[in-house]
Amino acid sequence: MIEEASKENIDRRIQMAADAYQFLKNTTVKERAAFMNTVADKIETLGEELLTMAHSETSLPLARLTGEKARTAGQWRSYAKAVATGIYTEPRIDLAQPDKQKGDLRKYNVGIGPVVVFGASNFPFAFSTAGGDTASAIGAGCPVIVKAHPAHPNTSQLMADAITAAVKEFGWPEGIFSHITGTSYDIGSYLVQHQEIRAVAFTGSFTGGKALFDIANHRKDPIPVFAEMGSINPVFALPDLLENRAEAFAKEYLSSLTLGAGQFCTNPGVCIALKGEALDRFINTLKNGIQETIPANMLHKGIYESFEKHKTIAAEQPEVHIIATADTEIDEWQGRAMMIETSAQNFIKNPVLGEEVFGPFGIIVTCETREEMMEIAQQLKGQLTITLAATNEDARNNLTLINLLKDKCGRLLFNGMPTGVEVVYAMQHGGPFPSTTDSRFTSVGPDAVKRFIRPISFQNWPDEFLPEELKNENPLQINRIVNGEVNSGSLKLQTT
Repeated sequence: MIEEASKENIDRRIQMAADAYQFLKNTTVKERAAFMNTVADKIETLGEELLTMAHSETSLPLARLTGEKARTAGQWRSYAKAVATGIYTEPRIDLAQPDKQKGDLRKYNVGIGPVVVFGASNFPFAFSTAGGDTASAIGAGCPVIVKAHPAHPNTSQLMADAITAAVKEFGWPEGIFSHITGTSYDIGSYLVQHQEIRAVAFTGSFTGGKALFDIANHRKDPIPVFAEMGSINPVFALPDLLENRAEAFAKEYLSSLTLGAGQFCTNPGVCIALKGEALDRFINTLKNGIQETIPANMLHKGIYESFEKHKTIAAEQPEVHIIATADTEIDEWQGRAMMIETSAQNFIKNPVLGEEVFGPFGIIVTCETREEMMEIAQQLKGQLTITLAATNEDARNNLTLINLLKDKCGRLLFNGMPTGVEVVYAMQHGGPFPSTTDSRFTSVGPDAVKRFIRPISFQNWPDEFLPEELKNENPLQINRIVNGEVNSGSLKLQTT
């Protein structure tokens, strides 16, 4: 039984977060980084109990969960390392020039305020309670209130306990982190509408993310919602590559499509290619592979039912041909892989075929001409990823297509598959709407911190009252822009 958080409890938690925000504003990047590394330590000490609990609640394999646990701790450490450099405070100092009647101006970034994080179902560690959203918000200097995902409540509680233990160890205010449970949509709505909440982070369905975005924008004081809402992540397979490696590429594509029962937001759900003998070889290889795919347990009953519903809707559209379905009998909640095929013109005119089916399901779109391929690219909605399966010669022959695809996604791949999302500075996990609500930001990698900061400028302030990041002596020894030049030293000001 999942406890339904009361409004009184939520109000109390939010007020605690508001009070904790005043505390965090006076912490330095070094102090927050030390806290984040301690959280990573706490996560790493969680043993078999965490893995066993997550396995029982999500059906994810223990090997996958072991890797995700390591990734989660690694996220806290890599974000901490980035935060400690001061890179996200972006200190700028323009010293006074009395002879030109210009005053002293100093600017840096501070945390935006209390943040609500909604846990995701498909990554119970890395995108949930102790995931990247929580880590990056705290790194920015923001208290976090997590709305736990009801699909794995006990896993979420174990992770919440680890963060709470770190808060106690540091002697920081309890409101730095709160964990709220419940199954009612009203809880999420109430959290987003609360006047003390300053930002929202969400990973999940388009319906859920867009609903939170609309609520936030109808407040008297609108707040940002950073929602990652999924994507069909199309693959454009070009002729030269298909001619030379149709069979090998089919195996790579199928492996990515069915990885984790297709329950990744970067699942390559659509493959677009020119009609011909090479595409026929690609499809035949896929057909055999799909038929032999062993069905796997999906995360929970709701995702399984949604997969079956939307898979059936897509397969029953006019002018759609089923290439293959997995032959193996399935148990309860297991997703049976399916591949369908349709023409470019049917895909273009039928918007249903351009919607995400979350699970092991793919569409092959057959184009008669390059012009049809361009037409599909032009009508694509915003995507997290787009992959170009191509040789260098293919790329030279399709520069216009490539240039157009740059406008449609956050990450553009040249070969490879999009389901590997690395936690590094150069990762962009976010794309144009409707894949996310704000394509300027990423939810993976240290730059995720940027979502939860805002600038504040100080004019003519005595040095003793300035934040550490802006003091003359530069006590944190971070890089700053001083009078337009990068400077990591202290400022030797002339006195009169």
